[in-house]
Amino acid sequence: MSSIDSSACPCGAAATYDACCGALHRGSPARSAEALMRSRYAAYVRKDADYILQSWHPRTRPKVMSLDEDLLTWTGLTVHEHRVTGKNRATVEFSASYRGADGVPATLHEKSRFLREGNAWLYLDGEQR
Repeated sequence: MSSIDSSACPCGAAATYDACCGALHRGSPARSAEALMRSRYAAYVRKDADYILQSWHPRTRPKVMSLDEDLLTWTGLTVHEHRVTGKNRATVEFSASYRGADGVPATLHEKSRFLREGNAWLYLDGEQR
């Protein structure tokens, strides 16, 4: 029996984890590149390496994924822009806040590229800003 997670979604959307990114983590397709990016952020927060790999385009996906569980604590997400750049292409620019193992706050600012194959959006790559 699976439990329902009614806590706030880590991606910052006004929904519970179970109704938001949890649905994608369980296999529902993302309706947009932004939704996929938000679900990937939530997967980093929840230390779900399998989902991160599964949502990564096979052309650029690493063979293995290791999340340094004790090194980073993700603390917030801001989406700056979601832009559809073609029929099956999109970019999402975002900032993700975190604290390192030393407790010092920092921010990752990235413009990510996504491709849609069939009804599935996949993360291709990103450029840090």
